[in-house]
Amino acid sequence: MGKERTLVISDIHGCYDAFNRLLERVNYEPVKDQLILLGDFVSKGPDSKMVVEQSVSLVQEHGAIAVQGNHDERFVDIVRNRTKEAREKFFRHGGRQTVYSYLKGSDMTGSEEDLLNRLRETVLERYPYHADFLEQLPYYYEDKHFIYVHAGLNPKYPNWKEQPKRDFLYIKDSFHNADTVVNKIVVFGHTKTVDLHGRADVWYGKGKIGIDGGCASGLQLNALEIIGEEVHSVSVPARRAAIS
Repeated sequence: MGKERTLVISDIHGCYDAFNRLLERVNYEPVKDQLILLGDFVSKGPDSKMVVEQSVSLVQEHGAIAVQGNHDERFVDIVRNRTKEAREKFFRHGGRQTVYSYLKGSDMTGSEEDLLNRLRETVLERYPYHADFLEQLPYYYEDKHFIYVHAGLNPKYPNWKEQPKRDFLYIKDSFHNADTVVNKIVVFGHTKTVDLHGRADVWYGKGKIGIDGGCASGLQLNALEIIGEEVHSVSVPARRAAIS
């Protein structure tokens, strides 16, 4: 029997508190709801380790579905010590916060290379399943009416499943600015909606819906609620309101 509702969240980026406030606000019930997470669990925000830990549990124990984002791929490349490009980009794009989350409570002094070595050692010794989880994530998921992907689909590929891996993780303008070549609505993250329409709310384009509210930039975390073919959005601010 199918789930009553689909909930889609993207680009959590270590925003553990906002993620859980959003799940509470939408009254997420695993028995009734299909939760879909569109990647970028790590980097930029303060609690990457906790977000990955929770996401592993949501997928393995509660039937959630997750796809891979570009920051997740880079994290795995860092942990596996694979590419020079990953090392060069990691600290430029929020990697220091990821290091802090895994090495919390320990000495954070040292060179970037020292910090990367300690991150690798910590993940491989204590959280190897985090790297395994992120590494094996698929690039997309689809159901009857929607295609779910981190970044988007390349309109040059009528058979979108044959597009380069990089497009699933990184594509931007060529997807945003062209009509899709699929007969389903594409739900995506990666590009902050404030860059698409000047607001952090969900962006509804022609045949596509962007949901990255820019939580790690201090804006908000969005959830797309789908019941049948009807869609609504729910959001929470990146930070809790101050209690006076």
